[in-house]
Amino acid sequence: MLSTSMNKIWVCAGFILSLTVQAAPRRLVVASGECKDAELTSHARAFLGALKARQDQEVMTPEAFAERLFPSSKGSFEDLQRQLDAAQDHFYEARYARAEQAVNDALREISRLPAGEAHWKLYTHAQLLHGLNYRSMGKVKESDAAFRNVLRLQPDYKLDPALYAPSIRQAFEKVRGEVTKGKKVKLSVKSTLSASEVFLDGFKVGQTPLTTDVPAGTYDITVVNGSAVSFPRQLQAQGTDTSVLIDLAYEGSVSASPFPCLASSHKAADNTLNYAVRLGGALGVEEVIVVRLETPTSGPKWFAATVLNVEGGQKVREGGFKTQGLDAPPDSLSALVDFVTTGKAQPNLVVPSTNGKAPWAKSNTGDAPVASSLSPDVSAPGRLPEGVSASSSRSTPGLRTASYVALGAGAAGLVGAGVVRLMAEKDLDALDPHLVNGRIPRDDAEALQLRDSLASKGNLMTGLLIGSGAAIATGTVLFFMSPSHTPPPVSLGVSAGAEGASASVSGSF
Repeated sequence: MLSTSMNKIWVCAGFILSLTVQAAPRRLVVASGECKDAELTSHARAFLGALKARQDQEVMTPEAFAERLFPSSKGSFEDLQRQLDAAQDHFYEARYARAEQAVNDALREISRLPAGEAHWKLYTHAQLLHGLNYRSMGKVKESDAAFRNVLRLQPDYKLDPALYAPSIRQAFEKVRGEVTKGKKVKLSVKSTLSASEVFLDGFKVGQTPLTTDVPAGTYDITVVNGSAVSFPRQLQAQGTDTSVLIDLAYEGSVSASPFPCLASSHKAADNTLNYAVRLGGALGVEEVIVVRLETPTSGPKWFAATVLNVEGGQKVREGGFKTQGLDAPPDSLSALVDFVTTGKAQPNLVVPSTNGKAPWAKSNTGDAPVASSLSPDVSAPGRLPEGVSASSSRSTPGLRTASYVALGAGAAGLVGAGVVRLMAEKDLDALDPHLVNGRIPRDDAEALQLRDSLASKGNLMTGLLIGSGAAIATGTVLFFMSPSHTPPPVSLGVSAGAEGASASVSGSF
């Protein structure tokens, strides 16, 4: 029985160890410049296609990029209005479960629509229909919550007496009173572009810098300034006050169509690299490759690519080639992809030296964001340091060091558990001749000692496996939170004796 239990534990240990398998590096290709430029889009798509064609290159697709940052509704405003009309028909025909599902589906798509009056109109229609339907199902709490979702942002909202029964209007008024008297949270919203419109659940609540009181809860917040729109995010209004800073100069410069792009000009080249690093961090990739078309003062255009390490905010390498027209030269494009992935430059590429100036580089006359000339509510610092090195070599970051220590300790613990298991098997073999009909005689002192030793080793091995599993899980999480190119050397030490086993991990970091 004891041997069987140990085998089961050992199988679990093997499963835990499999968590340490390293995933392939993940990259993001983003264009920079005039995002609607057909030539830039064509070259960027060709570069992405050539990169994805290489073996073991895990690259984020434009579709995944758009879904993460700019999820779009599957239907138009008119489509969703018709969907709500169909849900209303289900309600009037007492098909309450189908009405509930239809409204939930509609709300999920409504949340993806552009914020504004039409968005809020659909949202209130859906929430009020939810309130009616839930009350017919006997779910009073859920019905009140739906009414509250409308009244918390528009407390003066009135129900049409011709459409709603007196009992529904009475319940609605009861919720209004609760919202009016309920505790409020002071919400402060600032943006790096001043006078930006702030929307909660699609309803406009003011302009930045904004300070207002809202009931505690979860809201979808969107900040808009002209064509600049913030990334979708949820806001938790809680406690006595909640403050939000949105860097709209950065988020508003990002677009997904026709290709993932950061709008910029040569005046904001450094700022664009800062934004690219932040974008990579938001999307969880290890490297961002910024591709762009540069037009020097004289001569042909250049198609250039800059590789940025997200974790360290460093420029790893940069190269480019001359180009004309919509189609990039295939040989040059292939050489650029080789350089980006391996660091090996070919003769048909131009690779600037560490301190040299690229032939496509322009003289910056300023570093202000091109998204707007408006003064910000508050500034947001960038991440890419000045004078970054083009070399990819760097010291191992703290999180990566911690991940190696945790993984090493976990692996050492597993080895120690294996040693203890071998020792336990020797005790099992020694115990076997003492058994009488599968039982240990009470007067056999040696057998009782072996039994106690087995129990002690079993407890020790279980503790080692649990501890190593926790260490490996922690190390794995830290590893993927802090990708690095050069792992430090780590050495493991394991010792075993009659009293048990021990493990150690050491290395230079």
